[in-house]
Amino acid sequence: MDTITEILPCIGVVLAGGLSSRMGRDKALLPWQGRPLIERQLAALKQADVTETRVAGDRPDYGGIADAWPHAGPLGGLEGIARAIAGNIDLLVIPVDMPLLQPPLLRRLRCEHPGARSLSFVDHVLPLRLRLDNASRAMLQNLMQQDDPRQRSLRALQVALNHQALPLDASERAQLADCNTATQWNEVTG
Repeated sequence: MDTITEILPCIGVVLAGGLSSRMGRDKALLPWQGRPLIERQLAALKQADVTETRVAGDRPDYGGIADAWPHAGPLGGLEGIARAIAGNIDLLVIPVDMPLLQPPLLRRLRCEHPGARSLSFVDHVLPLRLRLDNASRAMLQNLMQQDDPRQRSLRALQVALNHQALPLDASERAQLADCNTATQWNEVTG
């Protein structure tokens, strides 16, 4: 697919629909600097100058949008967001479990290569900037229909949308530490 040059408004999305089974408790509600981690992530997106923020996942306290395909991972969450948002827009998508993400890094992802259909950092699928339009909506639906779970992934979506990746320096790479387990959480917060 060709790169598009139109610059669109950007909605920030926190992926918070997972079961947190490896963590053993709800990652979104982990305490981070005096507030739940999900609130920290929403604040980081706002500081990255997005137009508005949304939560992917059944989170009524945060206006969450239930996953269109429950227990289908991040792609199921994005499908729910795609159904809830009309028109063409860019999404700046972050996981709830990356507490070290800083707004300047998110702004970089939001602003560089403005026409890219899919953009993330080298060796990372998240955070992700995704052009949400008819083509990407159709691709999301197509991937969710696949029998092979490997085809129902963010990586498969990125490949289908001619993904681009930005380089990272060491300090930027450190911000992308995710916390899927209690051990990882303790390493990041300790």
